[in-house]
Amino acid sequence: MYRGKSLALILPARNEALALPDVLAAVPLFVDRVVVVDNGSTDGTARVARNGGAEVVLEPTPGYGLACLAGIAFLKSAPPDIMAFADADGSDDLPSLAGLLDLLAREEADFALARRIPSDPAALTLQQRFGNWFATFLIRLFWGHRYGDLGPMRAIAWEALERLGMRDRGFGWTVEMQVKALKKGLRVREIPLPYSRRSAGRSTISGTITGSLRAGVKILWVIGREAFVKDEL
Repeated sequence: MYRGKSLALILPARNEALALPDVLAAVPLFVDRVVVVDNGSTDGTARVARNGGAEVVLEPTPGYGLACLAGIAFLKSAPPDIMAFADADGSDDLPSLAGLLDLLAREEADFALARRIPSDPAALTLQQRFGNWFATFLIRLFWGHRYGDLGPMRAIAWEALERLGMRDRGFGWTVEMQVKALKKGLRVREIPLPYSRRSAGRSTISGTITGSLRAGVKILWVIGREAFVKDEL
């Protein structure tokens, strides 16, 4: 519990067996449930997650959004007050999650997310920095809100999450949530939090040019789609 609010944390993971032990050890004690979604791993990620005390959901079809949706579906029978998301590669500073939760617990926001402050230049690649800048520029152009990042660590009230009707199956998930939060009139806050390079392994997305390009195209497609779909508040 965090200030009387129940909290669940979803960690989408694909081949993160090397990073997970340290990631799970860093989860704050106020997190009630840790759900690792094994997204088609071949390295024993699910076993490592269970050994680390996490609940495990298997989503064999690769896709960041699919993993998040599988974790949400798993929690629906007993939903928490607050739903949090972070990466399983050790890059997010999980103890800093308290800064996001404070905003929700004090009812100053429905949706709070981290603006990543890299601990060293290698924590965010050049293509990631450009992609974040361009995507947030387009969001400001279409919806008038100045986001600073598309960072993965975020927290949202369960009722607010349900209102969003999330559906992206891939790397458009983060930007879809941020855009839909604006379209649905959620109270959105963003705070700067530390961010490190991954603690182990290698990303198949940001770690490669082709992966970054695929993710970038998907993000731009989601922004374009949402710009022409009118949602009711």
